[in-house]
Amino acid sequence: MIATTLTALAEFPSQLEVFYRAFPRELTRWVPDSWEGCPSENLTALEQLCHVRDIELDGYHVRFGRLLNEPGPVLASLDTYALVQERNYATADAADVLAAFRAARQATVELLRPLSDEQLDRAGTFEGYGPVTVRGLIHYLCSHDQQHLAGLQWLLGKAESQRGPARREGSHIG
Repeated sequence: MIATTLTALAEFPSQLEVFYRAFPRELTRWVPDSWEGCPSENLTALEQLCHVRDIELDGYHVRFGRLLNEPGPVLASLDTYALVQERNYATADAADVLAAFRAARQATVELLRPLSDEQLDRAGTFEGYGPVTVRGLIHYLCSHDQQHLAGLQWLLGKAESQRGPARREGSHIG
């Protein structure tokens, strides 16, 4: 299963880009009236990209490194909404964010592919999740990826539902 999950992790940057490019340009920063039912954090399409990039670099790179190099570390969760504000996600360039994420994910997969069973079983505690191994964290990362693909689809569904067929051509929501 770990090989299949690593393949999914390696393919995710391309999936993310395809899902993001499905958004009309004017909807990449669009905010719905209600976030009820959103399967990911309440983030615009552009903010979702920034979040995935930062969680990869500041979250999972750090977490994997600590699990592999420290005995029983406690792994912190990151405050998504604080990062949105601190890093001004709304002004980010999507192409730059996607390139940075692609490079970060490649580094993640290159770190994880050669790990032994002993390394995959190294353990710590993940804030908000409880006990975690490297192997378990790999699956959490893949789950996080899927959550954000679902979030992008949810956002697009919400936007398209509000736009309606008569306003779809050349209109702007928000």
